[in-house]
Amino acid sequence: MNTDYDVIVLGGGPAGLTAGIYLARGKHNTLILNEGAIGGQTVLTHEVANYPGVENINGYQLARIMKKQATDFGCKIRSNVKVTNLELSGPVKKIEINNKDTFSAKAVILSPGGRSRELGVPGENEFKGKGISYCATCDGDFFQDKEIIVVGGGNSAIEEADALTRYASKVTVVHQFDHFQAYEHAVRTAKENPKIEFIMESTIAEFKGEGKLEAVTVKNLKTAELTELPIDGVFIFIGYVPNTEVFKDVISLNNYGEIEINQNFETNIPGVFAAGDAIQKRYRQITTAVSDGTIAALNTMEYLHD
Repeated sequence: MNTDYDVIVLGGGPAGLTAGIYLARGKHNTLILNEGAIGGQTVLTHEVANYPGVENINGYQLARIMKKQATDFGCKIRSNVKVTNLELSGPVKKIEINNKDTFSAKAVILSPGGRSRELGVPGENEFKGKGISYCATCDGDFFQDKEIIVVGGGNSAIEEADALTRYASKVTVVHQFDHFQAYEHAVRTAKENPKIEFIMESTIAEFKGEGKLEAVTVKNLKTAELTELPIDGVFIFIGYVPNTEVFKDVISLNNYGEIEINQNFETNIPGVFAAGDAIQKRYRQITTAVSDGTIAALNTMEYLHD
């Protein structure tokens, strides 16, 4: 494989693939390096029903289409690799993978994505996508007339709990503290919603079921009392973790570990741009990632032409 490129894109989710599509179509020699499976978190989504122009599609299928578009335009892709060294400060950027191969480029787009913060309790991995969700927008309508739990007490948890009452017959908010971190008006709206109940100073200790989630064990953090509750689904909103650990000593990150960018999606290093779920932003959807990838690619092309 060639080792010298115009642009290297680190991350093969919707943002990275979109950047690859635009760059390769613009006749820029482009390489996408991805640490996991191509598609990012999109491949974990059972059904995507809110992507404009596509009525309904499996997340894995959508990612495959994006990948094919990128490669059809000439973009090169390597997946399941590990970035082991970064040299981004000079006019020629160098990226080493697997402690072995080094690639260089005139510009880099960082789109490593991120992951929802997990509770890390028994049964969580087993029931992901089988009753446990981290995205109300993605999965809310699968719980029509069902009873669900929302875990968390920040803005995302409280606002999504209220939104989920459009589908669920009952929403129980489980929060570890005796107070909320969400905005007062959001808390007031949730408390006024007759479909929402609250279990405070508690957390989920275990997820249970046969093939799909059927019950949870709730632990009271003051008394240590355990209570088993039958439930159809659980939505977890306790924070978001950007996949930026490898960049912490290389580029500027905010207090949340998100990549700081300017209006041109450029980082503090000239020629290094960023897009997708790892940048400082509020909303994280496939459509916003695609938008980020587009803007980052167009600004990268301008940088290369200057």
